[in-house]
Amino acid sequence: MLTTQSLKDQKMNKLTPRQSADANIEKLGDNAWRLIIQDGERGTYRLAQLDDYTSLPRRDFLWNPPLTLSLRARVSVESAPGTWGFGLWNDPFSISLGVSGAAQRLPALPNAAWFFYASDKNYLSFRNDKPASGFLAATFQSPRWPAWALAPALLGLPLLATRPSARIARHMLARVIQEDSARLSLNVKEWHTYELDWLHTGVRFAVDGETVHETVASPIGPLGLVLWVDNQYAAFSPTGDVSFGTQINPSPIWLELEEIKIR
Repeated sequence: MLTTQSLKDQKMNKLTPRQSADANIEKLGDNAWRLIIQDGERGTYRLAQLDDYTSLPRRDFLWNPPLTLSLRARVSVESAPGTWGFGLWNDPFSISLGVSGAAQRLPALPNAAWFFYASDKNYLSFRNDKPASGFLAATFQSPRWPAWALAPALLGLPLLATRPSARIARHMLARVIQEDSARLSLNVKEWHTYELDWLHTGVRFAVDGETVHETVASPIGPLGLVLWVDNQYAAFSPTGDVSFGTQINPSPIWLELEEIKIR
């Protein structure tokens, strides 16, 4: 009889590739991958992603604490347009943006623990005292409200078009969503070993065996594993400016990954 852990081990060996028309995913060996987005103009979303939750409802995502995620990674450029990273999240927005295969899920508040790179055009923090772009070790912890409880907030989305109401909304989100992050300084073009320990009481991030960030903001599971590179940006700034879209990448960008383990 298969145990829960052995079923999860099988799923780890069946990461689902998701890619747009201008992207490629290459399997380099046993548990080794290269995710590539090709060069192109803004206006077209380019994504290369591996995950273990694409067809699952959010309640069936695989991972809860305590666990340790570890892998080795390097990226082709230090300052890429868009975002890339690896870690665990609840896929709160579930917007396919032209990439087929995703399950249809209602929006949720974010829960995540990951190593996350965001270009300068991004502003991905609800707090003014936390870094909102760059290469980050970051967590989001949000209550798991039912979808009906979020309905009033969805009806209020048009209010984000005005700066005063958007500032109020951002302040309210910062009170509901507990987040913590630290900007990391390292040469991401070189191979490094990344590790995150997710506990009920917090998350520890390490690079090459050295702790780089610890926090008590622990996401609420279950979460899914995601590894990706794209050319997207999103910004919700303290001034109330809200923007999102895609960026030009004048040359191909790749993210290489190996030795991906969850234990």
